[in-house]
Amino acid sequence: MKFTIEWLKEHLETDATLEEIVDTLTMTGTEVEAIEDQGKVLEAFTICEVISAEQHPNADRLRVCMVNTGSGDPVKVVCGAPNAKTGMKGVFAGSGTYIPGTDFTLAKGVIRGEESNGMLCSERELLISDNHDGIIELPADAPVGQKYVDYANINDVLIEVEITPNRGDCVSIYGLARELAAAGVGTLVDPSVTPVPSTSPSPVPALEQRFDDDEPKTIRQFAGRVIKNIKNGPSPDWMQKKLISVGMRPINALVDITNYVSHGWGRPLHAYDVDKLSGTPYLRNASPGEEILALDGKTYKLDATMCVIADDSGAICLGGVMGGTTTGCTDETTTVLMESATWDPMLVAKTGRKTGIVSDARFRLERSVDPALTMPGLERATQLIVDICGGEVCEPVVSGENEIPEIVINFPWDEVKRLTGLTINRAEIRAALVLLGFWVSGTGDVTKVAVPSWRTDIKIKADLVEEVMRIIGVDKVPVEPLERLSGVAQKILTPIQNRRRIVRRALAARGMHEAVTWSFVSKDEAVLFGGGADELALANPISPELAHMRPSLLPGLLAASVRNSNRSYADIALFEVGQVFGDDTPEGQRTFASVIRTGTAGLTGSGRHWQSKADKVDVFDAKADMIAALDALGIDANKAQLLDESASWAHPGRGGRIQLGPKNVLGWFGEIHPSILADLDIAGPIVAFEINLDALPVPRAKASKAKSALNASDLMPLKRDFSFVLQSDVQAGKMLKAASSANKNLISGVSLFDVFEGANLGENKKSLGLEVTIQPRGKSLTEEEIEAISASVIKAVEKATGGQLRA
Repeated sequence: MKFTIEWLKEHLETDATLEEIVDTLTMTGTEVEAIEDQGKVLEAFTICEVISAEQHPNADRLRVCMVNTGSGDPVKVVCGAPNAKTGMKGVFAGSGTYIPGTDFTLAKGVIRGEESNGMLCSERELLISDNHDGIIELPADAPVGQKYVDYANINDVLIEVEITPNRGDCVSIYGLARELAAAGVGTLVDPSVTPVPSTSPSPVPALEQRFDDDEPKTIRQFAGRVIKNIKNGPSPDWMQKKLISVGMRPINALVDITNYVSHGWGRPLHAYDVDKLSGTPYLRNASPGEEILALDGKTYKLDATMCVIADDSGAICLGGVMGGTTTGCTDETTTVLMESATWDPMLVAKTGRKTGIVSDARFRLERSVDPALTMPGLERATQLIVDICGGEVCEPVVSGENEIPEIVINFPWDEVKRLTGLTINRAEIRAALVLLGFWVSGTGDVTKVAVPSWRTDIKIKADLVEEVMRIIGVDKVPVEPLERLSGVAQKILTPIQNRRRIVRRALAARGMHEAVTWSFVSKDEAVLFGGGADELALANPISPELAHMRPSLLPGLLAASVRNSNRSYADIALFEVGQVFGDDTPEGQRTFASVIRTGTAGLTGSGRHWQSKADKVDVFDAKADMIAALDALGIDANKAQLLDESASWAHPGRGGRIQLGPKNVLGWFGEIHPSILADLDIAGPIVAFEINLDALPVPRAKASKAKSALNASDLMPLKRDFSFVLQSDVQAGKMLKAASSANKNLISGVSLFDVFEGANLGENKKSLGLEVTIQPRGKSLTEEEIEAISASVIKAVEKATGGQLRA
């Protein structure tokens, strides 16, 4: 929203500097986006005198003017204005001057054979008004050579601020003035308005509201007033100047008054030409497919959720959003119906989104305009119409009721200290709230605070604390450094938050890049990964490709891999941590961590290299990634069950599942099924894993440092190799687990170092080489003790696998 310092001072008595105003707005929570010195924009324009204005020899509508600029020789200017004449004084722009009204930089040129070295300017070219019928003509005593901004006293400053969706009280200059006054920057001007007496009954009755009980009803209260025998036309210069200064285009007095009241006091209005009404206007919801030609010149198709003001001809205004052209006011309007209405903010916003209309009325009404302004806004507009256009004022008519919530909050004084750390006495807290318009009553430890009608965003006591903090100063909040996260993560984070943090760090440490993808996928993609149920379809998707809640993180990661591959990044490792949706219940929403590796982005590195061949990713890369992630999360994969049962999205025989029992599956890993890659038009191979973070058990407390130190040994470990002949369908993991359990105190590590299959082993046989690391503790082991450990390893493996020690 834009405003000027001059306009602000109509609502705020202040001597504050520009810097103080801007700093105060920022510190109270209103972000200042831009500051424009309007005088500086026009600084290069000077007052000139036209010495001569001769007819252009090659053009009927052009004149060749010799201009005295007050410095140096006269300048030749070719001008097309009809009022350019000898002896007049105007505004001159030399070559190289930026013309703000037409957004271009002036250059020397030749026009129909005559040289032109500047421009005589109109009001529109200087953004003074919308008038472009001729050039500016100044009084005869205007000093030649003086800067036009000094002569015309154009020294205002334009400020643009960002208004958040919850601050409907700040969508007007008066609302911003109220904020500044509460922060001590000036005194707020009393906004009260004297009701304008009526001279006759209204020829238009109170608008009937025709809605069924089950229909959405956007309108709350509609107030209207007819003013007869007016004389419409251009608005006064002072009003046009204000509207132009904030980027609004003057149209006529009636329309300008609605914009002036809306921008100044935050009360959107609309004016209807009564003579253009067909029958009695009323309020209803639009018929499906009904259309309206709006004031922006576009035709919009409406639906049954949108409220319209209608007459016998159809819809004449889209309620809370934009009026229609059929009843718009022009210079010929003599009788006007002025509307001041209160609307449901959410329904106004929905109508605006559906139609795509972005209007000043929608901007304010969807942020909740003060419902108490309905009648004062109408009275203010009526007084301005009478002052500018004259006329006879009829009695106001009102239908519906305003919903003005009466919110009273029990507010403990010490809540400010608890939530912000600020040490403020009760008198200061009370003063801050009263200045903002709150009513404060009570002297005990808990006081009652009534919320004003314009602060619909204040609901709970924490909101009041925020208000106090804004006015006292956010910069006064004490800075307290937080403890290191590693020491307090268990205290301040929930288990699932901590798991998300840990797994992100673990996967990033393995050289992967985090991705954040849409929570929505197409129905076809959802079906490929076990989803696609009707209850997970979006009611109003933004596109068919984003129509279903995702059953897995993998579709988004695969789509990201395609976008990277299309940009010549075919070898990538991506991970994502986020929600997946099994059904539409809260329990059906789970947190997963998922990874994909593509091309040659395996654990041994990616891309080609002269020292080694670039290997394609395989299932063991995904398995290693998953085990590393589980290890970081406190899950010992050696104690979990590893099954060769692939996920539905994995290649049969090239995937597996890790679980802590048949009812607690931790996740899956494997190579993406070729049919899925084909359906998604993706080149393989691609490997992936998924971990259900919600399925992880809460880790036990870690051993103390003292206990861990006792487990360490200063004796050298020793290694023993074993080779077993097994059936070819026996899993290596089964052998490794059996060997490590043979002596848990002394066996510190088990690894597979060789796999051999040959005819000399027998049919359906294989040989697996096993390295066992033995860690002595407390004393060196004797040969007999080492042999006993070896024997226990052999016995455990043979019992678990049915294999035999290879001779």
